[in-house]
Amino acid sequence: QVQLVESGGGLVQAGGSLRLSCALSGRTFSSYAMGWFRQAPGKEREFVASISSGGGTTDYADSVKGRFTISRDNAKSTQYLQMNSLKPEDTAVYYCAARRFTEYAYRYWGQGTQVTVSS
Repeated sequence: QVQLVESGGGLVQAGGSLRLSCALSGRTFSSYAMGWFRQAPGKEREFVASISSGGGTTDYADSVKGRFTISRDNAKSTQYLQMNSLKPEDTAVYYCAARRFTEYAYRYWGQGTQVTVSS
């Protein structure tokens, strides 16, 4: 069974930075493409960023492009989301997700970590 454990959320002032981490266990990390999603109060869950199983391809939502950076360390079975220049509208619960690189849908999800950006 695949498990995803997230860390790094918290409270930060606008303009500040946070780095989220997500560790995968139970299966071979390099077999999975990874992603980050977020859900703000009263809103549907939205895509934030993704990275291919080998780390060579990344994708970002327009709202975070240029401010957020997704990365992965396959030796540590961990993916990261570096969030810079945070804005109040970035406030949300952030979820780590994983999918097998051979599949089209994200199958595994973390528990979520709260990110709150104060103005």
